[in-house]
Amino acid sequence: MTVRAALIDDSAVVRTHLTELLQRGGIEVMLTAQDPVFAWSKLQARQAQGGGWPDVIVLDVEMPRMDGITFLHQLMAERPTPVVMCSTLTEAGCATTMQALAAGAVSFVTKPKLGLREFLEDRSNGLVEAVNAAARANVRAMGRATGTNTPRPSADASAPALPAAPAPMLAAMAETTDRVIAIGSSTGGVQTLESILLRMPRTTPGILITQHMPERFTRAFAERLNKLVPMDVKEAETGDRLVNGRVLIAPGGRHLRLKRSGAHYLADVTDGPLVNRHKPSVDVLFRSVAQSAGANAIGVLLTGMGDDGARGLLEMRKAGARTAAQDEASCVVFGMPMQAIKLGAAEDVVSLDGMPRWLVERAAAPVRPAARAV
Repeated sequence: MTVRAALIDDSAVVRTHLTELLQRGGIEVMLTAQDPVFAWSKLQARQAQGGGWPDVIVLDVEMPRMDGITFLHQLMAERPTPVVMCSTLTEAGCATTMQALAAGAVSFVTKPKLGLREFLEDRSNGLVEAVNAAARANVRAMGRATGTNTPRPSADASAPALPAAPAPMLAAMAETTDRVIAIGSSTGGVQTLESILLRMPRTTPGILITQHMPERFTRAFAERLNKLVPMDVKEAETGDRLVNGRVLIAPGGRHLRLKRSGAHYLADVTDGPLVNRHKPSVDVLFRSVAQSAGANAIGVLLTGMGDDGARGLLEMRKAGARTAAQDEASCVVFGMPMQAIKLGAAEDVVSLDGMPRWLVERAAAPVRPAARAV
């Protein structure tokens, strides 16, 4: 089935080139618009005339009359639709793009400030692949993931209002220095991780996260989470100690591993080749956690395309770790968790809503010996 896309960008040149690029990639561009206000009226009119709704919307951020972030909030509230952000990467734009991902955008493709025409004409710039992947996203899961944790639009898109405090769940567990939580995610992971971490107590064991994300975006992601969630969140650096109440995010373009120094767990950030086509790779993190923490670890594989992390999660389970994969109904893309389930790597299959409680309960449970077979 042909994927149908709508393209919203204030530049006529960008719209022309991206339309040609998408069409050469086998994607039907059903409409284009220069701003979200015009786009919405065109989408509504087309729908009323029986023309259908796009499978994916390609959306710019900085546009007249209504910015892309505000439109994204309204779109997810009115009619959740997979969105691929296509915007220029700047320091300010980096934070804005993080807001877009947290609001429900499935993925993004970065437009360079220099060499824009070459980028627009380059069939390998990743846009076609991103649109095709977004078309397979679970729209219902997108709406649930963004739900009540998404900040409401504000006049200043760089300073969103804080979300309401999450409902109380379990009492905070007793402190421990033994447990380690490792989480891997990809497409849809930004809002999914935010939803989970918002409901974790500050005394949660240290968490290592590998989220597939390019260089520079991970720092903005960590900074955003640090302002929202009860735990302390930062982009990981080599030598960072993993302690209760701390979350370390793998830097884009680098692999994150766990190392043990005596009784302490430390982050190790290294360069190296792509693993499963990714850097950072979830498999790299999970394998290091299996080796360094063994049965003291808890591993979770969340929404994402492909199979990165499935084999690493299996190694964790064989080492005695408690493991889980996100269920299909709550995943934006049921790829990585599905592969883990097929391999027998996931001890439990857990919904997004149930994941915080599952983590708290497993972290409070006694450490069990390594399993000889799964």
